[in-house]
Amino acid sequence: MNIIDEFKDVVLNPYSYAKKLKADEGKKIIGYFCTYAPEELIFAAGAHPMRLFGTSENIHLADSHLQSYSCSLVRGALEEALNGNLNFLDGTVFPHTCDSIQRLSDIWRMNTSFSFFSDVVMPVKLNTESAREYMRDVIGKFSNDLESGFSVSISDEKIAEANDIYNKIRAYLKEVYRLRSEDPSCISGADTYYIIKGAMIMERRELLKKLPLAIDYIKSGKSAKTASDKSRLILAGSICNHPDIYDIIEESGGVVIWDDLCTGSRYFEGEISSQGNPADALADRYSSRVICPAKHISNTSRGDNLAALSADHKAKGVIFMYLKFCDPHSWDYPYMKGILGEKGVANMLLEVEDKLPSLGQLKTRFEAFMEML
Repeated sequence: MNIIDEFKDVVLNPYSYAKKLKADEGKKIIGYFCTYAPEELIFAAGAHPMRLFGTSENIHLADSHLQSYSCSLVRGALEEALNGNLNFLDGTVFPHTCDSIQRLSDIWRMNTSFSFFSDVVMPVKLNTESAREYMRDVIGKFSNDLESGFSVSISDEKIAEANDIYNKIRAYLKEVYRLRSEDPSCISGADTYYIIKGAMIMERRELLKKLPLAIDYIKSGKSAKTASDKSRLILAGSICNHPDIYDIIEESGGVVIWDDLCTGSRYFEGEISSQGNPADALADRYSSRVICPAKHISNTSRGDNLAALSADHKAKGVIFMYLKFCDPHSWDYPYMKGILGEKGVANMLLEVEDKLPSLGQLKTRFEAFMEML
């Protein structure tokens, strides 16, 4: 088994991995749904932070608790909790992102038996000093929640150590993306996806050892090859669970060389300062990292970032892939489309759910976009 296959195995069998980690090391497993969950503090508390992605299987238990317009991520996660697949969890963290996640938090508490819950209600507007102070208070409250919930002490030294480990992890993940942007033939889009999604599941000290091996493997050129004449693209939006989309895009004449995804570049962007109080430095990172539609810096910040990424990585176009009923992304789309249009960056929108449309339908859409490029 090569190093990429190790990541793939973790991604395809996340619950088995978590159960083994818990059995072998006695780790407390804390689930979370969003990159705004301060997982550094979970790590500093001696627990294991694990991203939850829901399920693509038949959803029926969750539908009795949620409105029909809830997205597949929310519905799928609740389904997994109600059917017992997440019984290995010791707790769950709910960052304030969208209304559906916030309501999921309430429903989760009332209908599951997990021992630990925490709502991390970060500020929405991030461009003021008062917002930065509030973010520091939120980080402090979450630290207190973890200490009381697991009877542990989270010292400044532990937070500083966690910050250092996460800085190194994020730097390695950014290097994986950089290598693919420089030469898309060195690793397939699907394998890149397995690395970054695996990074949200794998034990972080183990991950820190595996990532340099993955980078060496990528540099060796042993990964799946892609043609060099494909159109360079950026993938943006709210999808979390579609590794096969990369293969379909590549078969249609394109190649994803960067992204603006919660399960992508937004996970690793933003370094934590090693200066000053480590908890404050952590809060500052969450205040200044690349934002998603749940946060606000300016009316054009997300569009400007996407246009800059397109220029920096010589992308010919942007493919927006949104989960249906994802209001925050849908509200953002017209502004981002307009900014990209002003910059001359072609783009297309595809709305999907937990199950993708037919292969033929997707290839037709993508091939038409490539021909336009």
